[in-house]
Amino acid sequence: MKKALLAGVALTFAMSTAAYADIVIATAGPMTGQYASFGAQMKAGAEQAVEDINAAGGVNGEMLKLEIGDDACDPKQAVAVANQFAGSGVVFVAGHFCSGSSIPASSVYADEGIVQISPASTNPKFTDERPGDGVFRVCGRDDQQGDVAGNYLAKNFADKKIAFVHDKTAYGKGLADATMAAFEAAGGKPALYEAYTAGEKDYTALVSKLKAEGIGVLYVGGYHTEAGLMVRQMREQGMDTILVSGDALVTDEYWAITGDAGEGTLMTFSPDPRKNPDAAPLVEKFRAKNIEPEGYVLYTYAAIQAWADAAKAAGSTDFDPVVSALNDGKFKTVLGELEFNETGDVTLPGYVFYEWKSGKYDYL
Repeated sequence: MKKALLAGVALTFAMSTAAYADIVIATAGPMTGQYASFGAQMKAGAEQAVEDINAAGGVNGEMLKLEIGDDACDPKQAVAVANQFAGSGVVFVAGHFCSGSSIPASSVYADEGIVQISPASTNPKFTDERPGDGVFRVCGRDDQQGDVAGNYLAKNFADKKIAFVHDKTAYGKGLADATMAAFEAAGGKPALYEAYTAGEKDYTALVSKLKAEGIGVLYVGGYHTEAGLMVRQMREQGMDTILVSGDALVTDEYWAITGDAGEGTLMTFSPDPRKNPDAAPLVEKFRAKNIEPEGYVLYTYAAIQAWADAAKAAGSTDFDPVVSALNDGKFKTVLGELEFNETGDVTLPGYVFYEWKSGKYDYL
């Protein structure tokens, strides 16, 4: 197996409570950097899934060991992490988070015969152009999310000027473009379309341009850190522009950045799995550990559930039988019963709108 590594890749390792582990699985995402809150969500979900599966007897009588890779949402680092997993004998990866990481890493996993199920990567290319049959996701797609958002914008904000901005990433640009396409198909006319640079602290120039153009609604294709700064800086300039975005705002860290300036922010995300009655015992288990299972915690848990059940159905953790089981089976998870279509996309309810109010997000 490949053992090539880029220097400086940060990898941390977490083991289950079992003294000895026979099956190595992994999760990977931004464990450090500006999107580390999502990496923390994935880590929490993966650790709890491994703990619960091992407590129930493991997979085909063998215990699981969990490795955690930090890709910092950087494509090159994601490939290095994928190669490290291959060298460690990993048979399954619940990851990555950013589409820009999942897509290049998927080529490594396909070459090495490692099953990949992303809990969070929404760019359509991830599955539409997958390099092998072992690539899946338990989240939705940006074209689905964009369709919901674009039609909502056209219907509800016909009297406002709407701008679309993106951070140039596979996720951010893909989401903004899909949303704008649906908006235009519904008869809307964008007032502005621009890219911004992720990681900056000052978006005053962009905000000033939005103000000069009389923008009433700003759609952000990007992550919570930059979106939070934008809405805060809009309020500082006396603007009441409504910020609308996607699933990358499903973290309490968004409100920590915005404070009251985030009030009224709208975003699309899948139906909240925390509200699924079947998930209630697990949600309480997380909360007893002072972990709020927001965002992609339960999606990561579900990705591991689906793989484990497929391995049990196959009677093996080998690539081909597990992929066949994933293609043919239905899996009862904390997200509900799910199955995968011919491209590896999940058949689950689509996207709905949420609103940030008083520091929490809930259905609009």
